[in-house]
Amino acid sequence: MRHIVLDTETTGLDPALGHRVVEIGCVEIVNRQLTGRTFHTYLNPERDVDPGAQNVHGLSREFLADHPLFEQKVEDFLEFVKDAHIIIHNAAFDVRFLDAELERLRRPCFSEHCVSVIDTLAQARELHPVKRNSLDALCDRYG
Repeated sequence: MRHIVLDTETTGLDPALGHRVVEIGCVEIVNRQLTGRTFHTYLNPERDVDPGAQNVHGLSREFLADHPLFEQKVEDFLEFVKDAHIIIHNAAFDVRFLDAELERLRRPCFSEHCVSVIDTLAQARELHPVKRNSLDALCDRYG
């Protein structure tokens, strides 16, 4: 079984306000083993990065200006996630942004390009309903 662990970074919190994806990182796992295959790209959002977002990921508009647009990397990205189960912590956030990027290009939504999307935040909330479930908290909890 093929899984892809995926994360994005963005210019802000809401694609409806024009915020964009600025980084995509993916790691491939086949039969519960890392394969060494990865997908990573920075993306030029063609807009400013909100200060709060930049404080989280450290990516400035100036740094991103020399990187490709999403439309220039979309085929490679979709080929990488094709036929995989996608694992994302707080999937609703990342998928909403990926859907917005794909919609700009008149492409089908993200879930149509992969087998399924697994949200580890939702799973953590089920297992630990009264505890913090950030990635840092889960790393501490599970060592």
